[in-house]
Amino acid sequence: MSSIEDIISKFEEEINIKFNDKNIIKIALTHSSFANERRGIKYNERLEYLGDAVLELIISEYLFNNFKDKSEGDLTKLRALIVCENSLFEIAEMWNLGNYIIMSKGEEATGGRTRTSILADCVEAVIAAVYKDKGIDVTRKFIIDNFKELIKKASRDEIVLDYKTRLQEMLQRNGEVSINYNILNVEGPAHRPKFYVGINVNDNCLGFGTGYSKKDAEQNAAKKVVLDLEEKNEQ
Repeated sequence: MSSIEDIISKFEEEINIKFNDKNIIKIALTHSSFANERRGIKYNERLEYLGDAVLELIISEYLFNNFKDKSEGDLTKLRALIVCENSLFEIAEMWNLGNYIIMSKGEEATGGRTRTSILADCVEAVIAAVYKDKGIDVTRKFIIDNFKELIKKASRDEIVLDYKTRLQEMLQRNGEVSINYNILNVEGPAHRPKFYVGINVNDNCLGFGTGYSKKDAEQNAAKKVVLDLEEKNEQ
């Protein structure tokens, strides 16, 4: 079993940053479940708050400076795609972050190392740790270097908030399951029909969603089930 010092050292190599203050990155990597079992241990929620603000500022600045033809509304939409939970999850996977989070055995046993919300929050905490330890200039380079592919994808409208894929990954983690999206009802005028979709998994109904297209209804149903499953796993 690796020591916390080993975990920090390997993660520093992963993201190519050497921290002067090892404690700040230790806190960034520490999940509340670990702290709850040990009195006096600091965990990463406050750093998440700071990292969220730093990330939004630097991405906003970069988009403002590099997409001069975009309106305020277009820049806002681009930023939302780049800093959303799914995009942060991609960054976490790029860093293999799930291998380095310091969490309780119970949290790990319930899939905590692959849970979207935990990984996304930890990315923000790591960004805050870089900011606190290295300052704004190093943090700006760190963020742009790591997010450059996401920025390109967002600018080409290639980022899709695909909850159907995320649900499939969650449900099939322990083996194959049958996932079916069924249209339960369609109502409203022909030019703007509203679809009602149910999700069946191995013949059990897990949830419902609505939308003004079949695709949107399926995505909304999948999103609801994903969020419900993540909430249950966190309890």
